[in-house]
Amino acid sequence: MGDEGSVRVDLWIWSVRLLKTRSMATAACRAGHVRVNDERAKPSTAVRPGDVVRLRHDGRERIVVVQKVIRKRVGAPAAAECLIDKSPPPPPREALIPVGRRERGAGRPTKRERRELERLLDRYRTYKEPRRR
Repeated sequence: MGDEGSVRVDLWIWSVRLLKTRSMATAACRAGHVRVNDERAKPSTAVRPGDVVRLRHDGRERIVVVQKVIRKRVGAPAAAECLIDKSPPPPPREALIPVGRRERGAGRPTKRERRELERLLDRYRTYKEPRRR
């Protein structure tokens, strides 16, 4: 990496706080969840100002344009200056699948409650994916 105007994509993703750790950024690149200018990126792919980086993480796609190249992790306000976020807004919390929650102090579910929950989840799974046999 002789060019001073570029940096590894995994390092940049970690530096601008798109992912929590550098190893998570490297793993995302290896798994094919990172694209630079619409091409699949290896962890060592160089990014320069003006490149478009797409990152799929936590069921959401982040689309950012590299504004400034940095090599060290910086604070959130400084990191925000290094990119332009063009991501679509996240889906509202109501649109996500509701998670069954028990009231605080209710204890473990009884056998009957557990079976009802399994029946409900089975019904939900049949709509989403075919049953495996």
